[in-house]
Amino acid sequence: MKKISNICRVCGRKLFGKPLLRYENMPKSAQYLPDKETLKNDKGVVLEVCQCSGCGLVQLNNKPVPYYREVIRASGFSKEMIDFRNKQFKDFVKKYNLKNKKIIEIGCGKGEYSQIMSKYSANTFGFDGYIEKSDYKIKNYPYDAFFIMNFLEHLPNINDVLGGIYNNLSDNSVGIVEVPNFDMILKNNLFSEFVVDHLFYFTKETLENILKLNGFDILESEIVWHDYIISVVVKKRKILDLSKFYDCQNILKMDIEKYISKYKRVAIWGAGHQALAIMAMMNLGNKIKYVIDSATFKQGKYTPSTHIPIVAPDYLISNPVDAVLVMAAGYSDEVVKIIRQKFDKNIDVKIF
Repeated sequence: MKKISNICRVCGRKLFGKPLLRYENMPKSAQYLPDKETLKNDKGVVLEVCQCSGCGLVQLNNKPVPYYREVIRASGFSKEMIDFRNKQFKDFVKKYNLKNKKIIEIGCGKGEYSQIMSKYSANTFGFDGYIEKSDYKIKNYPYDAFFIMNFLEHLPNINDVLGGIYNNLSDNSVGIVEVPNFDMILKNNLFSEFVVDHLFYFTKETLENILKLNGFDILESEIVWHDYIISVVVKKRKILDLSKFYDCQNILKMDIEKYISKYKRVAIWGAGHQALAIMAMMNLGNKIKYVIDSATFKQGKYTPSTHIPIVAPDYLISNPVDAVLVMAAGYSDEVVKIIRQKFDKNIDVKIF
């Protein structure tokens, strides 16, 4: 089985040049068991375990197995696992108030886990398709919660899958994400845990990182099932509401315009990025005589967008104004003292 790239499938950075491990004559898949007819054609494959130099995620550089879109789950036959899932799903539904909400399992396989979840939330759906792109729409979306159990590590396009999940969720939705625990594999030197089917080997840190990168906040993170599984509860990240910035901008604009209207000649002290932004946002180009700044490299130039000349402080003496708006951020109080001490005391000064 040939390697496909030296680039991380998640963050796009280069994998470290030398594989961490290289195994030859490995089984070509976990699900392939040759019979008498196919035995003579069975050949092992090379498996290389690599690490991303950027995000640190451990991964194979092999191609995915042909059936990576399918969920093949043996744990559904375990009574202990069924009992564990019953308690887990019952607690999840109760804690996040999901009893009558729409819940979907991504990669449901034969529906063993979806059936268990449906006992606690009747509005449970199982999705056994495959999310190829982040704009993929799942039937009956949006959903209030999701769960994806030991499937993510098989998928070469993890960002697309997680992005697709995100885009099929309602606001404030939650989900359970579970993968095999690579921290435990490292701790116990379990070299036999590497298998071609599993493209990714997540530690708690790298799993949380990829979930955060794809729009989810971490609510809970724990190690379960005899330390073999990392189980993370996530919440769809809210888009920030910055509309109040417009309100503050409008209030400041009215205050500045009211102040300027009382005087014939007005200057601004400060050509920092905040002052320049305010001048541009409030269209002060034709309302300000000049801008004062102590930085010599700014003097003799003009403010971007508004094209107001920038001058040295002494310009206040040769070309006096009636008022000065001080926009010097953390230096504003110091600037006021300079104006009071060195220049015409009749100049009105106000900090904005």
